[in-house]
Formats: sequence, C-alpha cells, structure tokens
Amino acid sequence: MRRIGTSFAVDVLSPVAFGSVLGTLLRGIRTAGTLHTRSYFYVGQTYNTTAPSAVAHGQMYVEHLTPANVTQPYPLVFIHGREMTGTNILATIDGEQSWADYFLAQGYELYLVDQPARARSAYQAGLDGPQSTMTTFDVESRFTAVELFNLWPQAALHTQWPGNGSVGDPIFDNFYAATVPSLVSEEESSMKIRAAGSVLLDQIGPVILLTHSQSGQFGWLLGDARPNLVKAIVALEPIGPPFINAVLPPIVAARPFGVTEIPMVYSPPINSADELQREVVSVDANASPARQLANLVNIPVLMVSSEASYHTVYDNCTAGYLQQAGVSVTYVKLPEVGIHGNGHMMFLEMNRIDIVENVVQQWLTNISSLL
Repeated sequence: MRRIGTSFAVDVLSPVAFGSVLGTLLRGIRTAGTLHTRSYFYVGQTYNTTAPSAVAHGQMYVEHLTPANVTQPYPLVFIHGREMTGTNILATIDGEQSWADYFLAQGYELYLVDQPARARSAYQAGLDGPQSTMTTFDVESRFTAVELFNLWPQAALHTQWPGNGSVGDPIFDNFYAATVPSLVSEEESSMKIRAAGSVLLDQIGPVILLTHSQSGQFGWLLGDARPNLVKAIVALEPIGPPFINAVLPPIVAARPFGVTEIPMVYSPPINSADELQREVVSVDANASPARQLANLVNIPVLMVSSEASYHTVYDNCTAGYLQQAGVSVTYVKLPEVGIHGNGHMMFLEMNRIDIVENVVQQWLTNISSLL
C-alpha cells in the first residue's frame, strides 16, 4: 500500500491482477456514440369514464432521439415484438454499438415505442386484456440458444448470439430480465397499435417504419391506415406465415386477413375475411389473380430473414403473399448475401452492424430517390 498525498491510498497490483482489471475496464468501454438529445412523450390515450374518476388507457410511450446533425429526410420509427420493448435497439446486452447508435451516426431521428399495455405504456387491469409471459425455455429455444434444441432444421446453424444463450450466462440473464408481459390477444394488440400508431404518424410523419416479429403486422396496418405518411417499411422476420401459425405451437389458424389480424383495404374490396379465397400453389405455378393491398402498393418494403431462425422456414410465404398482393417487396435472406449464423434477434447478435450497414442502410440508400 502506498500513500498518495494525504487523502487516499491505492494498492500496488501485480502484473496478473493489473491485466485482469485492465481487461474488465476495456470490456466496459463502448464505441463512442453520436451526440444527440433525448426526450419522450405519449400518444393515443383515451379515458375510461365509467368510474367517478377517469383512468387513461391505450397510451403508447415514445422515446425520441435526435442527433445533433440530422441529415436524413425521414425519421425511423421502431416497433418491437412480443414480450419485448423499445430498448431492443436502444442499447445492446454486450455493451457494444447498437442499431440506435448506428442510425444516429447516419443522421436519422429515431422514435422507439413501447406497445400499448406494455412496459412503459401502462397496462390497466380491468380495461386491457389478459397477458402472457415467455419462460426461459421459450427464450432459449426460440432466440438465444436455438442450436441446443433443434426445434427446426436450420437451428443448428446458429452461432451469432453473444454468450452461450442459457440461464446463468450474464448476457442471457440480462436479456431475459428485460422481457415483459404482453397482451395475449393479437387482435387487441393490433387495434391498440393502429389507434396509437396512427396518432403518432399524424404528429411526426412522414416516416420509415422498422418492425420486428410480432410487430411486422403492425407495419402493414399503419401503412394501410396512413399510406401517405409511411415512406418505406423495413420488416425483420415479420409475423407469419399467412393465415396460420407454423413451426412453433400452437399451430392454429391466425391472421385471417392474410398477414394481419384485423382488416386492411383490399382491391376489389372485401366485407369480411371469409371473402379472401385461399389458393395454395407450387413455387413455379401461376396463381389466380389476387386481390391487391391497395394502400400498400406504393410503399417499398425490405423484408429480412436470418439463417438459423424459425422464420427461415416460412418467411418466403409471407414475402410471396405480399408480392402477389401488389406490394413492392425486396426479400433478403441473410446467408444469400454472405451473412451467416443469425437467429431471430439479429439486431442483438454479434454481427448486427454488418446487417444494419450492408443490408438495411444499403437498401434505404438505394431507394432514397424513390421516397
């Protein structure tokens, strides 16, 4: 022990101990971020007036990040998936550069939401429907350690999750701690996000939507509700396939309007989901002329699937349905562009910057003249 001045003391460390401390410090150093301001607000609340004192519900939390130098003409709005929150792209569980960091550096304003009745968007018991929670088995077998469970053929190819993806690993434990209860009903979630999301777009639009998993259907709904305010949609493994759940239980009918739980505008118009005639065709066969998703036909869409996710089994069906319905979809399978080993949570995995820079941002740059 050595005294320095009269106020404190330090231990003289051995070379081994010093190396250990230095390694710990270096692991805690993140890539320098982009100077930006942060604010938040709420949209979409209504008041329950059946009681003597009203209660607000249906509100949606919106976090707004603005870089010091905004260079992109349209902000990005990120909508997370089931059991997740807007923190999915805000920061990373391994402390390295996040997608939010990347987009801010590219000059984008960002709006990160928590779905209504989820996380910082208050859930009101008695007004909002029942909730569900993912178990550690659900998360390990579907997202973080899928190669250990092999619930679908491509799961063995998963290599990009930081850490071992299992309970007890600090990265897994931190990720699982961030999961939150979600509404059970996809119909209820869809109605709430369409209501609150439309208010948000009216307030800040036009925008580019970035969706993931469960929220994929919300991108289609908001494009349908506000076609003049949605300039493009980036859909990361959107919920699918059309009309039925697949791979993971329960394998039951779902999304009666094709890719959504609630109605969208088709041409010719329909009065109910029963009017959508379903025809299964082989890849090289010609299908009958399909109804068009009238409000989405002028919105360019990038759809991305990873190599080892359960979505790789059926995302081509979702892309094909949208294309048949007149939507301009660029469908990118990551292994076909040399990006391997990813699961469903690609934006949290080790090669996330490769994906956002060489797939997402490259596509946005390529279509910028069309927006």
